[in-house]
Amino acid sequence: MVYLTRRTTFSAAHRLWSNHLNEAENYAVYDKCANPNGHGHNYVLEVTVRGAPDPRTGMVMNLTDMKKITNERVIDWVDHKHLNYDVSWLEGVIPTAEMLAIAFWERLEPGFQGLLYEVKLHETENNMAAYRGERQSLEGE
Repeated sequence: MVYLTRRTTFSAAHRLWSNHLNEAENYAVYDKCANPNGHGHNYVLEVTVRGAPDPRTGMVMNLTDMKKITNERVIDWVDHKHLNYDVSWLEGVIPTAEMLAIAFWERLEPGFQGLLYEVKLHETENNMAAYRGERQSLEGE
């Protein structure tokens, strides 16, 4: 089994705020990230596929195809956008790194036809979330 990763970057703004919390709770949980106007990050997105290399091409997947799928399904939608307001498929999502990793997986997975292994989203140099499609465990099943 070979794991192939394509890395890309994008810049976006977001505000961390939960409608399930009151104002004081939101500021206690999210601190300065609850700023009413939001704040920005230079994100790094890593998309990993896995499989056996095709004996004819030597590739698990063509990196050009990985780039095209990632750009069309995620990057073109989020780059230089405010994630809370400008991205229709993120409506109602609290745009933490964890929730964005899940949302990006859900957008990417159909395009990779069973090869998608992992989505990693680096929000900062020190903070990163990874997701491998384990939605059931998130829903308490």
